[in-house]
Amino acid sequence: MSAAGGGGPHQPHHPHGADAPCAAGAALYGRALSEGRVRAREAEAAPCLVDFGLLHPDLDDMAWLLPSAPSHALLRLLRGIEEDVAHERRREAELTTAIEPLLDLARQTAERAAATAPQDGDAPARPPAIAVLRGLPHISDAICEAVAACSEEVLTVQPGGFHRIWDLGPAPPSEQPLLSRGCRMRTLYQHTTRHAFPVIAHFEQLDGDVEVRTLSEVTAQLVVFDRAVAFLPADRDCALALEIRVPALVGCLATLFDRLWQLATPLFPHPAPQPARGGVTARQRAIAELLTEGLTDAGIAERLGMNVRTVRVHIAKLAKVLGSTGRTQLGYLIGQSGLLSPGGPGGPDHTR
Repeated sequence: MSAAGGGGPHQPHHPHGADAPCAAGAALYGRALSEGRVRAREAEAAPCLVDFGLLHPDLDDMAWLLPSAPSHALLRLLRGIEEDVAHERRREAELTTAIEPLLDLARQTAERAAATAPQDGDAPARPPAIAVLRGLPHISDAICEAVAACSEEVLTVQPGGFHRIWDLGPAPPSEQPLLSRGCRMRTLYQHTTRHAFPVIAHFEQLDGDVEVRTLSEVTAQLVVFDRAVAFLPADRDCALALEIRVPALVGCLATLFDRLWQLATPLFPHPAPQPARGGVTARQRAIAELLTEGLTDAGIAERLGMNVRTVRVHIAKLAKVLGSTGRTQLGYLIGQSGLLSPGGPGGPDHTR
């Protein structure tokens, strides 16, 4: 078995998607197959090889990486996809199981109300306690009705970027009439939105009681009007939504929002500064925490609303700050550094 030499200066990792190794990675893997191993520091320019399981550490000498059989790596990746699919199916089944009793309760309540309702046709129909809205037109109509009836407060959670409940166009934003009636509007985004100029530009157009805060991670999309009616997506494509008017459930969702709000960092109208401490930003700390949980780059990107390339840039910066010589060492150094401890470098600032 021949030893691969150190070589010249390392080239930066060529950016690519999360589903295939880059050209530089393919070339390095070919060397590993022909020479039996490559130095770990050479693979820093192509972390995709470790991510895909094509290279793994030599337990006898951690400075080297050994090639894995491509068939084994493929089986491992396919197993991960199968587990993701199985997880989504279990989640769908759990959601259906959790909601079905509520739907039955709502139907029974509606049937009893219909049986005892006056027959003269003068009494207005009450909306169902829980309604399943199918299709964007029905969802939009229901939300517009809730906006028109709202008189006090709107709470919204918007994960994964700047999604809007109301369309933004050249006309004045449709939130303005609601604010002009004296309603208060509070919105939660992820931290990645702090750098999105359209978000700030949009809220600067509004005149009224508006506040925006951000968190590393937020819950699924949520809208609550006057703590009386809430809207939740019922599928990944948002083609189904739940309109909830059960006071206990709506109150629970509003309380969840309040607790997240207390943990969030102000963005508008008065943004709180987010200084880097110890060379580590709050965003990098969130990435470090997910790294220690074993998430892949793609998994971290999905959780934090980033693209995979940005996640890898932040991981490289973390490795530089912590003095890591390879990704396999980074998780250990994160734990030893106190990075995830309150008050540690980039850790939560409880003085706010």
